[in-house]
Amino acid sequence: MEQKNVRTNIREMSLIAVMAAVICVLGPLSVPIGVIPISFTNLAVYLAIYVLGCKRGTLSYVVYLLIGLVGVPVFSGFTGGIGKLFGPTGGYLIGFLFMAVICGWFIDRFDCKLALSFFGMVLGTIVCYIFGTAWLAYQAGMTFYAALAAGVLPFLVGDLVKMAIAVIVGPQVRHQMIRAGLNAK
Repeated sequence: MEQKNVRTNIREMSLIAVMAAVICVLGPLSVPIGVIPISFTNLAVYLAIYVLGCKRGTLSYVVYLLIGLVGVPVFSGFTGGIGKLFGPTGGYLIGFLFMAVICGWFIDRFDCKLALSFFGMVLGTIVCYIFGTAWLAYQAGMTFYAALAAGVLPFLVGDLVKMAIAVIVGPQVRHQMIRAGLNAK
């Protein structure tokens, strides 16, 4: 029995590490359009949640965040370091953690109901937007509405497209992993 638990733990840690690596690869890819760049971090987080479930997917984001905080350039624009939390995107980096938990809760509970999973991604992203907008307003000395206009409105359509991609690709990958015996839940 103990041998099986060790294999399960190694498999789970490996899956978390692989998805953290995926986030590390997609996270730095960004398109600068202003103070806040278009980033693929949220797409990677949505996929990690779909593939691994809430707990392990959120852990993969935490691993990514810690890798970036120690200075490895995995954040948008190939940046890293703890100073990134104090810059304009710091609130979004923290918000992604809450986004992962909220999205994960919906995806785990409503696996076969794509509309509810999509709703969970929208809700989680809204929470991320709130954290990011509040921090951007504080850090840049902007009003909340000015920060909303700079840090959220230009990204709405793109983020909806990323959610749609995750809703299409995520369940397929998840079910293939279950079929392969990697049990994504």
